[in-house]
Amino acid sequence: MVPSLNFCVICANIMQGPNILLDDTLPTEVDKSLLNAVKDSIVQGFQWGAREGPLCDEPIRNVKFKIVDARIAPEPLHRGSGQLIPTARRVAYSSFLMATPRLMEPVYYVEIQTPIDCVSAIYTVLSRRRGHVTADVPQPGTPAYIVKAFLPVIESFGFETDLRYHTQGQAFCLSVFDHWAIVPGDPLDKSIVLRPLEPAPIQHLAREFMVKTRRRKGMSEDVSISKFFDEAMMVELAQQAAVLHQQMM
Repeated sequence: MVPSLNFCVICANIMQGPNILLDDTLPTEVDKSLLNAVKDSIVQGFQWGAREGPLCDEPIRNVKFKIVDARIAPEPLHRGSGQLIPTARRVAYSSFLMATPRLMEPVYYVEIQTPIDCVSAIYTVLSRRRGHVTADVPQPGTPAYIVKAFLPVIESFGFETDLRYHTQGQAFCLSVFDHWAIVPGDPLDKSIVLRPLEPAPIQHLAREFMVKTRRRKGMSEDVSISKFFDEAMMVELAQQAAVLHQQMM
């Protein structure tokens, strides 16, 4: 009989973002005493990886990591913090990159006060900046309308000037941070070609944001998962992919 699973939350990374590290190993497969002995080092490596993600060297959000297997040397000499912390970080990076990661961006809640004849112009300005209106209602006791919308923060630069230009100065807006949203597109899609001085299509934005952020930080433009794996592990993954491909044919 398999003993009942006892899911243990090793670390809820609240200080650096909403990420969780779970111990999902079975006592029949992993020596729990050895795992508990190196738990602090694993948590430090996890926190390091969550604080400086592999895509843009920025914090990771809303990700749950599970430890499903662990092979730990019984000799204390071979499981020191200097060995385990970088290893735990590489494991977090490799598992993150293999799980179709996405970029997230902050989004403003925008409230615009405007006359009724300027509402259509506001819709036009918001649509050009990836914003979308959630409600437009009349303000009681006045001829003004209140337009409520969400607008990505990166698209908000110059928004107020653009808004006043298209409404002849009749619209006024207030913006506050509201939530995080996923950037459209796959940041790891190498088939996307980014052309200088040309706006990228919406489905290419994630790739564009990642490449430009890495350039600004002096990092290489591409993210390669191979540098987080040992050569033997890469060969094993390639063999598994080949077997899976044959089974699907």
